Amino acid sequence: MIVLITGASGFLGRAVAAELVAAGHEVRALQRRPSRVPGVTDVLGSVTDAALVARAAEGAEGVVHLAAKVSLAGEREEFRLVNVEGTRTLLDAAEHAGVRRFVQVSSPSVAHLGASLAGVGAEPASPEHARGDYARTKAEGELLALSRDSAAMRVVAVRPHIVWGPGDTQLIERIVDRARRGRVPLLSGGTALIDTTYVDNAATGIVAALHRAEHAHGNAYVLTNGEPRPVADLLAGICLAAGVRPPHRSIPAPLGRAAGALIERIWAIPGVASRAGGDEPPMTRFLAEQLSTAHWFDQRDTRRDLDWMPTVSIDAGLRRLAEHYRAAR
Repeated sequence: MIVLITGASGFLGRAVAAELVAAGHEVRALQRRPSRVPGVTDVLGSVTDAALVARAAEGAEGVVHLAAKVSLAGEREEFRLVNVEGTRTLLDAAEHAGVRRFVQVSSPSVAHLGASLAGVGAEPASPEHARGDYARTKAEGELLALSRDSAAMRVVAVRPHIVWGPGDTQLIERIVDRARRGRVPLLSGGTALIDTTYVDNAATGIVAALHRAEHAHGNAYVLTNGEPRPVADLLAGICLAAGVRPPHRSIPAPLGRAAGALIERIWAIPGVASRAGGDEPPMTRFLAEQLSTAHWFDQRDTRRDLDWMPTVSIDAGLRRLAEHYRAAR
């Protein structure tokens, strides 16, 4: 089919676009920068540009929506403009164009309310209680997308959890860089059990949701490797693959959360982020919660309804990550 994908210049978006091409689809990609994915036709621009989005959706039979503002900090209205209003604009264009299948790529953070999530499925998205502007607006975007599910356009929401792999600059490179400088603390020993998703598995799972939309529509699914591990073990695996010392310093989780709250207030002062050398704060309340509470998920519904299984284990992914760093030296 003709598939429109948004956000194909990002780490996960490129992998999904490549998987769609490999599956034989004609792929059109809408994002601000070229996707650089062979076989993909780029449409450069923003999901907030209604006229451009309408042109990009013309003739499409399927949509995979990944474009989002993803950050630990930033202006609340910017999150809303992209993650809510951009989603609304794309849904309107998809309905007008006669799109039959729509996959909303969401996040488990839409239902992470600060407490542990242990062996649960896709809990209801909660904009009122989600932690931080990113999670709140992604929750709104997911609910908006699912509200458009109909006989004419089948909508599925997929929540890939902590996607990682070689070439990831958002998560892996930041962990490695901060570990190299000794700035990755373990919260309460890093014992919290969490799920992650290797990038290849996330891509095939999202494409599976597109293919299975007739069966799985109207639902949200958390997508993971299904191999929960302690935070400390995962961080150590990533650091060792990159050839840096794993984090070993531990601080109490309540102290980490208090520090995150303080840093958020400091980061909101104009000019602080630029003077600190980056737009991402070193800690936030949301990040502290993610590092100190369990979040792993029951994958039975996901695998059954999407007819999907991960093919790259965490250990195999870490070996690929190590090979990536060896090749880069």
